[in-house]
Amino acid sequence: QVQLVESGGGLVQAGGSLRLSCAASGRTFSSTFSRYAMGWFRQAPGKEREFVAAISRSGGSTYYADSVKGRFTISRDNAKNTVYLQMNILKPEDTAVYYCASTLSIVPYTTTPQYDYWGQGTQVAVSS
Repeated sequence: QVQLVESGGGLVQAGGSLRLSCAASGRTFSSTFSRYAMGWFRQAPGKEREFVAAISRSGGSTYYADSVKGRFTISRDNAKNTVYLQMNILKPEDTAVYYCASTLSIVPYTTTPQYDYWGQGTQVAVSS
């Protein structure tokens, strides 16, 4: 009924860029995607899942972890039920599995329990 599918991950050299996409589908999202705030999280091996970025329902407000501020940009296209994460000036410490998630809750959008649905993740590897 509900599906979030990430894509766009891969292997890139430090300083490079990647653009992740997260497509929402299913009955829950078919006509209500714009009701959900969306977030990106990441999890490196042996570490807890951490907040990366989030965007409000309309796309008018965005939120970033300090570690990615100025390098990553989150955006969304409600007509396409898709959220994006543009990642520039990538660093080896950005290596992780990146997950998108949706939430009906209110700000802040920075904690995992706030989110209702999660994708399966896409691997990002940054070589030095």
